[in-house]
Amino acid sequence: MIIKNAIFSGSSSDLAGKPSFRAPEFAFIGRSNVGKSSLINMLCGRKELARTSSNPGKTLCINHFLVNNAWYLVDLPGYGFARISKKQRDRLQVMIQDFIGKSDELKMLFVLLDSRHDLQKIDAEFIEAVHLAEVPFAVIFTKCDKMGRDASSASTRKISSQVAAVTGEEPVSFRSSAETGAGREEIIEYISKTL
Repeated sequence: MIIKNAIFSGSSSDLAGKPSFRAPEFAFIGRSNVGKSSLINMLCGRKELARTSSNPGKTLCINHFLVNNAWYLVDLPGYGFARISKKQRDRLQVMIQDFIGKSDELKMLFVLLDSRHDLQKIDAEFIEAVHLAEVPFAVIFTKCDKMGRDASSASTRKISSQVAAVTGEEPVSFRSSAETGAGREEIIEYISKTL
């Protein structure tokens, strides 16, 4: 599949605020600052489609991007550390849970994990909850360009086995880099097959 166009379709804080044009959704989530917005920009070939920031917690709404006038990439707020109040964190948690659990258009949830670090407790808890809720998900390892190829491969294999310890099976996974474009074709092809 070739991505011919991608446009920002709107931000919302609940399901009622989603774009009126309903289409299949492929959502991205992970710890704050794991690289969700950068990955969306890389997949769409647009440097500033999704807003990025070095400060954790920049994404505070559900952001929809319409691709090829047919389906959405969805940038969800990060979970975990963010420089926001507890009240805001609680609000974001409810927003995320409602979207993942109740959006009829959600076809796949991509959980982003930093390839340089072991599976964190908060990641394991989130993945376990998604697995128990029977939400279809795949893992995208980010920032794979930050290590050598062998080290990156070893690290992602180790994290995959850690995920398997939580869910009972190794996840469908992709190694990516927003900097080099690694993983772009594989992820887009997976979306195409899911569609």
